[in-house]
Amino acid sequence: MSTNICQLAGYPNLIVIEETRTGYSAYSPDLPGCVSTGRTREEVERNLREAIEFHVDGMRLEGLEVPVPHTYSAYVEVPA
Repeated sequence: MSTNICQLAGYPNLIVIEETRTGYSAYSPDLPGCVSTGRTREEVERNLREAIEFHVDGMRLEGLEVPVPHTYSAYVEVPA
């Protein structure tokens, strides 16, 4: 699993990328239901950027408030 940053409404937005049997999947914890897939990491990042834009546009069209991203990530070490 890895993380990357996209821009959402002018704020950095955390995305989580996970390797699958057939490529990669990604989601944004700050936008429930906003997910994407791709054969490569580059493709899934590009696809999720587009999905975030589409998701946010849809929220605005519905008159919903676009959330300010608040999720962050950290790695922790656990003794072996």
